[in-house]
Amino acid sequence: MADVTQDFLRRKTAEISALRAISRAIGSALDLDTTLHLITKTTAEVMGMDSCSIYLLDPAGEYLVLKATTGLAPDAVGRARLRFGEGLTGWAAGKGKPVASSDAASDPRFVYLPETHEYNFRSLAAVPLVTAGKVIGAINVQTTAQHEYPDDELELLGVIADLAAGAIEKATLYDNMRRQIMELSTLAEVSQTVTSPLYLEEILRLILEMAARMLDAKMCSLMLIDETTGELVIAAAQSAGHAYLNRPRLKVGEGITGLVARQARAIAVFDVLAEPRFLAKEMAEQEGLRALLSVPLVVRDKTIGVVNCYKASPHRFTEAETTLLTTLANQTALAIENANLVVRSAVHHRVKNNLQTIAMLLRLQLRDGREVSGREVLTETINRVLSIAAVHEILSVEGFRLINLRQLLERVADSVTHGMTRPGVSIDVSVRGDDIFLASQQATSLALAVNELLQNAFEHAFPQRTTGRIEIRVTQQETGLMLEVEDDGRGLPQKFDPTTGADLGLKIVHALVTEDLGGTLVFSGGAPHRTVPGGGGTHAVITIPRISGNARE
Repeated sequence: MADVTQDFLRRKTAEISALRAISRAIGSALDLDTTLHLITKTTAEVMGMDSCSIYLLDPAGEYLVLKATTGLAPDAVGRARLRFGEGLTGWAAGKGKPVASSDAASDPRFVYLPETHEYNFRSLAAVPLVTAGKVIGAINVQTTAQHEYPDDELELLGVIADLAAGAIEKATLYDNMRRQIMELSTLAEVSQTVTSPLYLEEILRLILEMAARMLDAKMCSLMLIDETTGELVIAAAQSAGHAYLNRPRLKVGEGITGLVARQARAIAVFDVLAEPRFLAKEMAEQEGLRALLSVPLVVRDKTIGVVNCYKASPHRFTEAETTLLTTLANQTALAIENANLVVRSAVHHRVKNNLQTIAMLLRLQLRDGREVSGREVLTETINRVLSIAAVHEILSVEGFRLINLRQLLERVADSVTHGMTRPGVSIDVSVRGDDIFLASQQATSLALAVNELLQNAFEHAFPQRTTGRIEIRVTQQETGLMLEVEDDGRGLPQKFDPTTGADLGLKIVHALVTEDLGGTLVFSGGAPHRTVPGGGGTHAVITIPRISGNARE
């Protein structure tokens, strides 16, 4: 009798020690993931079990999802699921009662979950997790050997479940509060972003990063509708791989994204690999994408695109997640619309200013008093128009952002060479230097200045010659920018002054450099370090001070 009493006391002492360990573990955690991990780890240790797992009911109340485990395959967390009432663990949750089996696989209620690799385990005991009279999930323990679960073990597991349920509720509230704070902070950050002086591409990229953060998404993308083709075009993507970026374009109405664009309503997909309407399953497998939430971009009752967020594992998106991404999409649509209005205004303003520039140059030419042919006037005017057009061509391809000056001058050099080379004459024009980025206004002024210098060289530097060389060099310096145009022609006349001479083109260059750009223009008869071989030649040097925010090194 004394031995039985001592054995009973030892068991009770062990149970009390186990409960104290569980309580300490629970009390040391705040967030849900840490709480769940500590519960499974400590329970397995204090009860001497080979595995302990926690399944929680999803928001729809349809599935029990594996949320934490000590002993089963870690990759199964978030993926393994049982229908409510299915399997021994589901039965315990559905009935609100404990259940145990020394040989679980032989029980007709048992359901094997391949993701968990639980084929190594024999016995299983499960009890429901209940808080405020509501079942929120179940906790189970397993052993690899056959094991009978006495009443005191099931009672201990039940007490642990009661403690765990309270801790899970507290941790869930903590996570919800933290998520709401993060969502509000992110939405405030989005509001600041869409009104900030950033380029549209940067705004879209930042918004997608925020969306991925809020939804814990593996990848997010934003597609806009090309109204000319009716296709959805990727405008921005976050963490997208080659397979996604190079996927075939979808037309409005095709696939999940196309349906969202046509119907102007959100669609959530639990698993894209099992969804018949999702057309890019091979791409999803390559990129590791499973769940998809797709919401429309709508502004003034017009759908202009779609925002997509993918998760790496099957996931049932909640109404709160859908509402959150829809709110983000609405702000994004407004930002895109505002940017388009700014762009249209900018286009109108730039075209108007540049047409006025051409008109001014033509008036100067009329007042110049030189006897020139109509062909010369047309050639010079065409080259000026093409120089301005080169700026707008780059803007149309790259977006309304900074312009690479070296690439712009290559286009100017090509157009002047093509338009002014005489039959039987070969003038080699090259452009070298740094990648320097300028705003369109400064880039246009420099393009026109180089256009005039090149035209002047073609007209005057190589009389009675069939070959020649002109080199354009661009250099970024600490104090600003230096642009050189050097030829191997006959050189400058004596007492040369670009501001008082008869050449209209050089007067234009001087005005552009000094008045528009606040820089300096210096001519010499060839540089000491000349890189263009030949005669005396002409060396023109334009320097402009650093323009804050325009140069990018």
